[in-house]
Amino acid sequence: MDILIKVLQVVAALSILVLVHEFGHFFFARLFKIRVEKFYLFFNPWFTPFKFKPKGSETEYGIGWLPLGGYCKIAGMIDESMDTEALKQDPQPWEFRSRPAWQRFFVMFGGVLFNFFLAILIYSATLYTWGEEILKNSDAIYGVQCNDLALEMGFRHGDRVLAIDGETVNRFQDIQIDIARNQAENVTVLRGADTINIPVNQKYIPAILNTPGMFGLRMPFVVLAVPDSSINKGLLLPGDKIVGMDSLEVFIIQDIQEILSKKVSSEVNVKIERSGSFVAETLKVDSLGRLGVFLNSDPKSFFNVTLSDYTLLSAIPAGFTRTISTLTNYVKELGLIFSPKTEAYKSVGSFITIGSIFPSSWVWEVFWNITAWLSIMLAVVNLIPIPALDGGHILFVLYEMITGRKPSDKFLEYAQVAGLIIILGLVFLSFGNDIYRLFK
Repeated sequence: MDILIKVLQVVAALSILVLVHEFGHFFFARLFKIRVEKFYLFFNPWFTPFKFKPKGSETEYGIGWLPLGGYCKIAGMIDESMDTEALKQDPQPWEFRSRPAWQRFFVMFGGVLFNFFLAILIYSATLYTWGEEILKNSDAIYGVQCNDLALEMGFRHGDRVLAIDGETVNRFQDIQIDIARNQAENVTVLRGADTINIPVNQKYIPAILNTPGMFGLRMPFVVLAVPDSSINKGLLLPGDKIVGMDSLEVFIIQDIQEILSKKVSSEVNVKIERSGSFVAETLKVDSLGRLGVFLNSDPKSFFNVTLSDYTLLSAIPAGFTRTISTLTNYVKELGLIFSPKTEAYKSVGSFITIGSIFPSSWVWEVFWNITAWLSIMLAVVNLIPIPALDGGHILFVLYEMITGRKPSDKFLEYAQVAGLIIILGLVFLSFGNDIYRLFK
């Protein structure tokens, strides 16, 4: 059932993104009175399960059976369909190739532009509907919990990250990705009362990119509930906070769990803060190193989580700002893929990777935020100047606008073939990476 929900979310999100992207091309083509022959959601090799052509319309609309994208077939344009029969005839007034370069530019840029507009619209709507909750890095007062990679790099449990290459980090959850996307050379942390600079050896960048959870959030050990089956029922109560264990002053969940892991199937002496006073108890530890209670894991209970509500008027500029910020960060991340030393190309994924991003339950706020991020990703990737992508077409149009010389149809045909080969290579890389990760 979880997989089905993930699949449905992927299909729904990609359907929205493809329709909006292709409608961007369609909109400008029709604005300039260029004929659109087909407008399809999904691809339809060999057969088409559903299609229709409204009376008096020049455009055939349809839904294909292969949910890997969609297309808008514009008359007189060399595209991925490689249908060049019409190009053997003289150019017609309604064809793409007959229009001035500036109009062709907007037709090709329309898909990317509409994806940006969609991201702004979604982010604005989610901010207006649900607001925004942010745990600022400065409010993570107990510091970071390090995994093995972070410890190897020189970080320590409880470090409070102050800056990365001199720039402060706003959100706690962005620490790791900011180190990676900026290929940081230095991280400044507060360790106890000392300010320490940790140099980042660039050899760790590939590992940072491929090791999720470098920095966890350290939180106090506070009991949320004690089930009836608990081995410590009656000894621990909801709201209890453990502040000491076996003569050690400890109150952080991760530190206490480390101690308990060494006390399997035995007992431990603890100091408990309860309703403003302190209580000493001897607790049992089960065979898995647990005390048999549920812990309070809500950050809002322990940290100053910044809550922001937006009116309709304030949500729009906030949505625009978030779109620009997401765009900037994604361009940086995309740059890592083209840098062999980062080995970021190993993280390139297909629809399987996209599916893993979505949660196993349908949460509308999460769904729309991921869809907005994917819309920006689709826009940026399409701007890469590879023939067969929008960026390739735009590059040739810009060349024509600057030089006054239009590339020949034959050149564009060969370029399209070359672009398709490159894209197929990227498809094989992404699916290959996903298959490797599945069986790794």
